[in-house]
Amino acid sequence: MSIQNIRLEVMQLLEKDVDMYMEKYLVPVEKIWQPTDFLPNSQSDSFFEDIKDLREVSKDLPDDFWITLIGDMITEEALPTYESWLLQMDGVVDEEGRYLENGWAKWIRHWTGEENRHGDVLNKSLYLSGRINMREVEMSMHHLISDGFDIGTSHDPYRNFVYTSFQELATYISHNNVSTIAKKYGANKIARMCKIIAGDEMRHHLAYCEFVRRIFEVDPSEMMLAVQYMFKLKIVMPAHFLREAGEPIGSLFEPFSNSAQRIGVYTAQDYIDIMKKLIRVWDIEHVKGLNAEAEKARDYIMKFPARMERISQRIVIPEGGPQFKWLIPSTIK
Repeated sequence: MSIQNIRLEVMQLLEKDVDMYMEKYLVPVEKIWQPTDFLPNSQSDSFFEDIKDLREVSKDLPDDFWITLIGDMITEEALPTYESWLLQMDGVVDEEGRYLENGWAKWIRHWTGEENRHGDVLNKSLYLSGRINMREVEMSMHHLISDGFDIGTSHDPYRNFVYTSFQELATYISHNNVSTIAKKYGANKIARMCKIIAGDEMRHHLAYCEFVRRIFEVDPSEMMLAVQYMFKLKIVMPAHFLREAGEPIGSLFEPFSNSAQRIGVYTAQDYIDIMKKLIRVWDIEHVKGLNAEAEKARDYIMKFPARMERISQRIVIPEGGPQFKWLIPSTIK
């Protein structure tokens, strides 16, 4: 039996529990928060006053804060790319590439519905803040979606679930840290908004971690090889492909990353800590039933975070960076 057919069988096995996973890790539409819960109410007499308050508190937030929040918003708004790649996984399509209307397709659509709210509320909040050149931001967003990007997972659900386990935890860390910084500057509504987005990301992280854990139980060697492959690839975040209008793909990633590291939103150490956490959660050290190739992969995985830490110690973050078109010059302090 081919590796692809084995993956299809494993995905069919896990699919029997998708309804349970949805009940545990996703929230019904009628109960979950919506973007309007965090935005000035256009039907309220206080609408314009609420916008004025948002604009006032936004003046005190530093440039690196806004750059990071804008980058987070743009990558959230690139949701069509994420949904389309997940809908092409083995198990969501059959061995002939035909779409299956099954439990996994249902999971992906409902997950997408939850994720869609993040970009929506962040986008509107940035627009109302008065700090952002929204046309430049919108062009960066348009480019990220139309350029497309390859995260290295192909149609392999094992690799995709490793990626989403990592990426959802990374976005949790980023949104949670943005929330902490906003609260420090008295921007309590922005802080609350980012905090609740972080909560969604953590639920999703736990779900994808559980999918990987279940696969380790039934196909440990191939799952181990998938983890090694993704770690070795260094798990490319969508932000790696950011650019401003007229610039090459990926040209904005380094200055964006520097801003995130300077302000402490997402650092090289966070990246390493995520790998360490996944190794613990999946109990990589004690997985049984591995073949010789997978045993070597385990050794590589266990040593990888320490190797990355040695590299990260050589990273020097510049104190300043290039001017971002995303920010309105007249408001930059």
